[in-house]
This record gives sequence, C-alpha cells and structure tokens, in this order.
Amino acid sequence: MTLTMDPDTDEEEAAADEPDAEEYGHLDDLADGAGCTEIWEHLSDSREE
Repeated sequence: MTLTMDPDTDEEEAAADEPDAEEYGHLDDLADGAGCTEIWEHLSDSREE
C-alpha cells in the first residue's frame, strides 16, 4: 500500500473500498448496529415464499 498526500488519489481509493449501495440496498431498512438476529428476521420477512 502506498500512502500519498494527493487528496484526489486518496478519495478514489476510499471509494473503491466502499461496497456498492446496490449490493446492500436490501438492508437499508435496518437500524445501524442491528445484530445477526435482526438481520436474519429482516431477510426472512422480505423473502418470497
């Protein structure tokens, strides 16, 4: 890993590390700090049967 003082380069690298909003959009309704059980229940409730 190379550290630079160039803010443009640092922002590009940070953006590459962030997950796509599209990939995790199904979790938007969950509260910050939700645990495994809350996530499981949310996914279970939204699953088509």
